[in-house]
Amino acid sequence: MKAVYISEPGGPEVLEVREVQAPVAGTGEVLIDVVAAGLNRADVQQRKGFYPPPPGASEIPGLEVSGRIAGFGPGVTKAFSIGDKVVALLAGGGYAQRVAVPAGQVLRIPDGVDLVTAASLPEVAATVYSNLIMTAQLQPGETVLIHGATGGIGTMAIQLAKAFGARVATTAGNAEKVGTAKAFLGADIAINYAEEDFPASLRSQNGGKGADVILDVVGAKYLGRNIDALADYGRLVVIGLQGGVKAELDLGQLLRKRGAIIATALRPRPVEEKTVIMNAVRDAVWPMLTDGRIRPLVAKTFPLDQAAAAHTYFDSGDHVGKVLLLM
Repeated sequence: MKAVYISEPGGPEVLEVREVQAPVAGTGEVLIDVVAAGLNRADVQQRKGFYPPPPGASEIPGLEVSGRIAGFGPGVTKAFSIGDKVVALLAGGGYAQRVAVPAGQVLRIPDGVDLVTAASLPEVAATVYSNLIMTAQLQPGETVLIHGATGGIGTMAIQLAKAFGARVATTAGNAEKVGTAKAFLGADIAINYAEEDFPASLRSQNGGKGADVILDVVGAKYLGRNIDALADYGRLVVIGLQGGVKAELDLGQLLRKRGAIIATALRPRPVEEKTVIMNAVRDAVWPMLTDGRIRPLVAKTFPLDQAAAAHTYFDSGDHVGKVLLLM
């Protein structure tokens, strides 16, 4: 089969398509003939040498795929049949024509979503739902601040939070993306972080109140301002480190707000935890996709042998929604 490998840490040019042996399903795993794979920020960090796969995971990048069930390993108890159209959450291996994945991390695609578009869903849906709802316990009527409005995480998080009845604020880097966040994605407040101080802007547009929950993909660069932007009893959930790993923390400010900082990562979690999350996504998020409360957004697709071009486009930040590789 064909698969993408990282020849050495670096830019998109280090991605190489190779002919390799297809995986074999182990105990409790299913084989999937991949139709499409989603690009994620974690893939870029792995390409740069900053985010190696967890022990035992494939060195091939790619954390989510859509495709058809092609086979079963011993001990699979989940009710799948050969040919079922599914999506899968992976610890690695998605940039390939076939993957082996624990059955608990596989779901049938949502009704009304085509098989290619479905590849845009598992990683972002699992990340957003597990962090906003399961971890931060976002409640209807609360204000959530979501950084990175038009990326894969941001577009899903805005829609999911709105569907759950939250008031949604978000940040974006230019006026066009601010407009997209409000007019197309439904954000109540959209802030141009290149021109505005987002904590002050949030309070001015939210009746003087900060955010009850903040979903942050930036990390160190935003830590101080995120604490500033929290409401009393607010929860800051850090899921990315695009802006670095080390920053000073004003514990006094955090104490006065009775706030909490939570840092989570989905990729290294054990299969049992991922299974719980995927089952929750199936029960809570899939119906929202079927009835149209959430729309999957695909910015652009690339064939597998153009993985480098796909990463170049992804790195540009021009996309709204997901970038996909087609097998």
